[in-house]
Amino acid sequence: MRENGIGDLQFSAFFSPKKPTPSGWTWGVGPVLQLPTATNDALGQGKWGLGPAMVALHIEKESPWLYGALINNVWSVGGDSERRAVNQMLFQPFVNYNFPDHPGRYLTFSPLVTANWNAKGEQWTVPLGLGIGRLFRIGTTPVNVQAHAYYTVVKPEPLGKWTVRLQFQLLFPK
Repeated sequence: MRENGIGDLQFSAFFSPKKPTPSGWTWGVGPVLQLPTATNDALGQGKWGLGPAMVALHIEKESPWLYGALINNVWSVGGDSERRAVNQMLFQPFVNYNFPDHPGRYLTFSPLVTANWNAKGEQWTVPLGLGIGRLFRIGTTPVNVQAHAYYTVVKPEPLGKWTVRLQFQLLFPK
């Protein structure tokens, strides 16, 4: 059976040093908050969630490459009492190639690898694929948009084999 719609919303905020490390790494730590916003019960967990989040990325000067990883874990802290408790991890390695002739445009490998620690077997979801993205401004606010297609090589049943992910991010650097 196919389900379409919007899933739960997860919001992460990161606190990080103003400058990268001498070796070029930027890192951040902060909270992740899950809101039960799914438009269909099959697409969400019906739970409020909270947990830690970390990110690290490396940018080399004069290089079109950017790479790093994001990780978080969410535990349920409220919501529908008839739905299962949440204890889930998200790990997102990323490698971007920034097109030198087209500033702001990039090719990306950034799968969302997840683990449901409460599942009995079939805990992991591991997709492989690529995406394309663009950075631009709306007024003075930097915006990042991405479109991805992934084939899921490890997954619990009855999850589908293909995923399309569209992302829209408002960026607030400082």
